[in-house]
Amino acid sequence: MAVSKYPVDFKSRQNSLNIQSLIGVIVMAEKLGVLVSSDRHLDYVINLTDAAHAKGKEIEIFFTGKGVLLTQSPEFSKLVGKAKMSLCDVSFRALGLEGDIPGFGFKDFATQAKNAEIIKNSDRYVVF
Repeated sequence: MAVSKYPVDFKSRQNSLNIQSLIGVIVMAEKLGVLVSSDRHLDYVINLTDAAHAKGKEIEIFFTGKGVLLTQSPEFSKLVGKAKMSLCDVSFRALGLEGDIPGFGFKDFATQAKNAEIIKNSDRYVVF
């Protein structure tokens, strides 16, 4: 599997997506950026984060669009403490969400500029 610094959209290959296919991404990166724009695949986000965290990698996740809906899942708390997380405040409000999210402070409700910063500072970048 070729690994690129630039965003890779696994949606088109969702039937073959598994955590093993992402191991190459983890091995090569010291800092892994993750964009979550879908309300699906939380289990993959958790598994990828667990694997990268276990290897001592720095992980930064940005939730946008329907991806912010994943913050409402009870499983979401499995990411807390393993990755630095932020989300698109505009998406969060547009989808009618409110309240506290585990692992998020006021400054973690951000704009797309935060996503651009993650891309710039990451060795590898994965898109769900």
